Amino acid sequence: MTTKQRYAHIIAWFTENMPVAETELEYSDPFGLLVAVILSAQCTDKRVNMITPRLLADFPTPEVMAVTTQDVIFDYIRSVTYPNNKAGHLLHMAQKLMSDFGGVVPDDVDKLQTLPGVGRKTANVIASVVFHKPAMAVDTHVFRISERLGLTTNSKNPLQTELELVKYIPQELIPKAHHWLILHGRYICVARKPKCEECGLKEWCRYWTTLNR
Repeated sequence: MTTKQRYAHIIAWFTENMPVAETELEYSDPFGLLVAVILSAQCTDKRVNMITPRLLADFPTPEVMAVTTQDVIFDYIRSVTYPNNKAGHLLHMAQKLMSDFGGVVPDDVDKLQTLPGVGRKTANVIASVVFHKPAMAVDTHVFRISERLGLTTNSKNPLQTELELVKYIPQELIPKAHHWLILHGRYICVARKPKCEECGLKEWCRYWTTLNR
């Protein structure tokens, strides 16, 4: 099976079996999603969704958040991982949105990465989810699943994975494909003990083929 054929089969399976694939983070506007994604680093979406309603009710815009303090934000987010660092990121992110972008979340991946707390993965999430751009965010799930399925080969880092995925996935499907892979990794192809018997992708999966030689 060629790499191109593997992609075609896997994309066809997801298209049929997971026609709706969206972020599990709850948000109502670009700023809300940006806050949620920053908080979600090494933290579950479930935990973030418990925190953001109160935080964003009191700090609904960059303008409001920019004039509070790191300590105040910390009190709202203390139950996430690395709350002190993330409180600082949120405060300085809001301040930079105000000073450099007129309080508007930019739609450009490079501009997004100038914001404190925003790396390439976060920038790609915002660009794809909010602005429907062909940006592939690679988190630990996407990185793992891509290697197991055989969509990538010996990727050394998330950027290599991203570049290989966008080479084969049609541009219009990239935002959805990001969620296909995340959700598959979160619920089926889990890190420690993948649920191969439940997986509909076995026929085209390099990991399954290797196990059953």
